[in-house]
Amino acid sequence: MRRRNRALAYVVVSVGAVVGGLTFAAGGFAIRDNSSSGTSNTWSGPPTAAPETPVESTQAPPSTTAPPTFPQSGEGSFRRATGSAKRVGSGKVLRYRVEVERGLEQTPGEFAQWVDRILADERGWTAGGQWAFQRPAGGSVDFIVKLASPDTVDEICGRYGLDTGGEVSCRGQENVVINVKRWVLAIPAYAGDVDMYRHLVVNHEVGHFLGHSHVTCPGKGRLAPVMQQHIFGMNGCVPNGWPFPRGRPR
Repeated sequence: MRRRNRALAYVVVSVGAVVGGLTFAAGGFAIRDNSSSGTSNTWSGPPTAAPETPVESTQAPPSTTAPPTFPQSGEGSFRRATGSAKRVGSGKVLRYRVEVERGLEQTPGEFAQWVDRILADERGWTAGGQWAFQRPAGGSVDFIVKLASPDTVDEICGRYGLDTGGEVSCRGQENVVINVKRWVLAIPAYAGDVDMYRHLVVNHEVGHFLGHSHVTCPGKGRLAPVMQQHIFGMNGCVPNGWPFPRGRPR
């Protein structure tokens, strides 16, 4: 009787060990016995699973596009964009130069095209009739539009007592300094339209050079003025990148 109990205990322990081992090997899922008699002592691997019915996923596939990157610090020196842009607008002519800090991915030519288009747009500062812009091939200029790394923005803007905290852009005297972090990432309110944010940041900082101060949202649901500090909240206004979004006043 004692020998029989020992044998029975051995069988129970052995079966438990096998089941436990198979359960572990399958990652915690129960394993079905597909043997015809259920008495086979040889395990030849997990049974072949029956084909699963495809289930349509409601989730978007993961993006394979790498997020845009930028350096926290550049080299501190700048490259000037070559070429020129013709005069636009009918008011007082302001000549400008475009520069990009060495160490950034953006080229001076690429950035200059953006600045030229923004300043020439009929919804831009020329629409008021007071200003005209021109980028000369050389010579003196009235202001310089610079694309710079966050650390360099802090250094330049700090000369004028401005605290940009590695996050925002600024205007100091003739320097209109655009933070590459914002140029690449925009801000949450413009996350779906980085281009519009680029219109905004250039027009906002050039607006400071033209003498405009900060303003607030004029009312819920209205277009945010470009001189509103969008990065600190839209306050009910909707995104807008232009000082004259409807073009020249009639």
